[in-house]
Amino acid sequence: MAASFCCLRCWNGTNFNTNHVRLKELPAVMLDTTYMGNDVVIVKNGRRICGTGAALSNAPIAQDKAYFEIKVQSTGKWGVGLATRKCSVNKIPLGEDTESWVLRQDGKIFYKNEEIGKLSEVLQEGDVVGVTYDHIELNFFLNGRPVNCPVRGIKGTIFPAFYVDDGAVLDVHFTNFYHTPPDGFDSILIEQSLL
Repeated sequence: MAASFCCLRCWNGTNFNTNHVRLKELPAVMLDTTYMGNDVVIVKNGRRICGTGAALSNAPIAQDKAYFEIKVQSTGKWGVGLATRKCSVNKIPLGEDTESWVLRQDGKIFYKNEEIGKLSEVLQEGDVVGVTYDHIELNFFLNGRPVNCPVRGIKGTIFPAFYVDDGAVLDVHFTNFYHTPPDGFDSILIEQSLL
């Protein structure tokens, strides 16, 4: 009888936990204004990078399979990929050290200042570049299609990384994607502490 009463009260919307604190807004993944180059400008609520230099996201990729995108709003010199917090956000282009793996505007993928892959397509203004990472491979997509240039051997705590120069403007999308992520991949999640 007591169980029926409890279920009726729960069903009717009675809240038994009076100490419950409702979150007003969940934290969002965006460009990190505390970890960006001196001449970088971040606007549009942490979703657009312009100026000169690099920026990382405010959250690392902690889940098994993550996806994010950029849209090239204005051409120039730019790059998108992954980096550790040890990379220099003032020294561009990224991909010249052991701390960043980057696809550049010319379609070349760089790591340790070496070309480790190249897209067959030409990147243009208005293109959308998708990025997947599953802690085994980094993969790129151009306008929703895979480019088949996987990057392996990435180690450490990894953040989405972006750089711009010579008038390039990139819009970064961590949600509300232009293209559906590949099966099993989804938005980057921010780790939450329960304590």
